Amino acid sequence: MLQNAALILRARHESDVPVLMSGLYDDVATRSRADSRPWQPLSPGAAGSPYAVAAPSDEAACFSVVERSSGELAGEALLWGIDTHSRTAHLGLALLPGFRGRGLAHDVVALLCHYGFTVRGLQRLQVDTLADNRPMIAAAARAGFRLEGTLRRSAWTYGSFSDQVVLGLLSEEWTDPVLKPADTVR
Repeated sequence: MLQNAALILRARHESDVPVLMSGLYDDVATRSRADSRPWQPLSPGAAGSPYAVAAPSDEAACFSVVERSSGELAGEALLWGIDTHSRTAHLGLALLPGFRGRGLAHDVVALLCHYGFTVRGLQRLQVDTLADNRPMIAAAARAGFRLEGTLRRSAWTYGSFSDQVVLGLLSEEWTDPVLKPADTVR
């Protein structure tokens, strides 16, 4: 598990799945903006749940986000599209409605960067998000990500096309707030 003062990123538990399904997936408009795949109705416990507990994979690392102070499940976070040859990955997160607007996204991004750069030894992380997703863009920028481009009208989002932006961060541009200099092994 990974943690900082505010959050814990841990493996997904079976008990997380129904909470994530009802709080994230069943919100059709929000889910449609968060995933390039079309929303489809899923029954509780369906095998096709995007939050189903899965075996470890070289291509993705899925976490549940837990608020430290309350111990409550706050959302999900992941590195996806992990390319072990080029040492790159994309990152994503989704917070449950009650945890949005509290500045937690930056903590999630910082922990995902720690995992990607320090634990996995990646050299580049990328955020792909809608151009109007100000909270995600702000959280990524605060962690050091740079805007690299705009993909005009590249995402179908709940009835219309939207622009996407790409933000990138290289390992040498990143300072790890999780691993403090006193914690390093010399």
